[in-house]
Amino acid sequence: MFLVLDTLWIGNRIRELRISRGLTQQEFAKKMNVSFQAFSAWERAIAPPDLGNLVEISSFFGVLLDDLVKNRGEKLVLGVDGGGTKTEFVLASYDGTVVERFTRACSNPNDLGMEKALKTCKELGIDGIIAIGGDGTFRGATDLSAHGIPTIGVTGTIDNDITATDYAVGFDTAMNTVCEMIDRLRDTCESHARCNVSEVMGRWAGHIALRVGIASGASAIAIAEIPFDEEAAIKKIIRQRDNGKRSFIVVVSEGLPGYAEQLAKKIDATTKELGPKYWVETKFARLAHVQRGGTPTLKDRLLASEMGVAAINYLFEGKSDIVICKVDGQIGCKNIQDALKVDRMFKKKMKEPEYDALSAEDKAWMEARCAKVLDDMKRLYTIANEIS
Repeated sequence: MFLVLDTLWIGNRIRELRISRGLTQQEFAKKMNVSFQAFSAWERAIAPPDLGNLVEISSFFGVLLDDLVKNRGEKLVLGVDGGGTKTEFVLASYDGTVVERFTRACSNPNDLGMEKALKTCKELGIDGIIAIGGDGTFRGATDLSAHGIPTIGVTGTIDNDITATDYAVGFDTAMNTVCEMIDRLRDTCESHARCNVSEVMGRWAGHIALRVGIASGASAIAIAEIPFDEEAAIKKIIRQRDNGKRSFIVVVSEGLPGYAEQLAKKIDATTKELGPKYWVETKFARLAHVQRGGTPTLKDRLLASEMGVAAINYLFEGKSDIVICKVDGQIGCKNIQDALKVDRMFKKKMKEPEYDALSAEDKAWMEARCAKVLDDMKRLYTIANEIS
């Protein structure tokens, strides 16, 4: 049985309740006996808690379950697998009151969406689809290909977290937007002799933080992929203040949920203990979703044009179920499943049975690709430390 909930509402409600108790994400995740990553995903509306967690949360805060999963008049879908070739679905309100029952000849609720997509393609005479996005988009694209709709993916995500490509459309624009925002923060830091710890987007990837940190002259950069020496970073800021530096920028990837705010408090408190001469008043800024918009840069426009032309040409050649990538300056393609697999390998989400099932050839190129991406991040991280 599954429950489709208003994930954004639940995330906001959990955050309100947690803050009202004065708890950090880490503290509350520990009380709920769940991983910090899972709890962060709940609050950020990336994934909802399961029903058991919801009951536990409502009990902890002393609120009714219906106050936690308020549906604002919308119906929620409860599904019950009937077995065989048919599935029974139940439309119900969040309190479990059955509103309607119906049966479909499909194995899961996602097939209902696929049925609708296929019907739409037929009605509109759509012969092929170019799907622009990230891993979620590509999973949908490969499903469409499997159902006979030629589909090609174009990597488009500001996070640049598609391991199969060096650059995704939107990445350069986001970096330029963030760089401009941090430059503005730098002005205030300079005039007030402060430090600003800026949390930037990127989901679980540190590509934006790493490159923007270098470009903005950050004193320190913290990303999930490379261990961060907090003590060394604070000592560096103290040395820089002793040498007369007035403004400090620290860039933290959102792949370290909640850490930027903690670090800002730590820098402020540690330097304050040393007296007025070394105190670096430190503020925290979450740059948030403004990073996802704006006028595309020239580089992104060129990349989108290159990938778009390649995608159309591949469609005319009769190809499908591939994703357009740019590696070492060259536009090419990868099978979508291969792109998703190498992505899981790099993000350490690939489970042992899946890894064991790979051919020796696939293991070789995927491991080489993962090593190349990580080595490049380490190279840039070294440059960042040398500059700062």
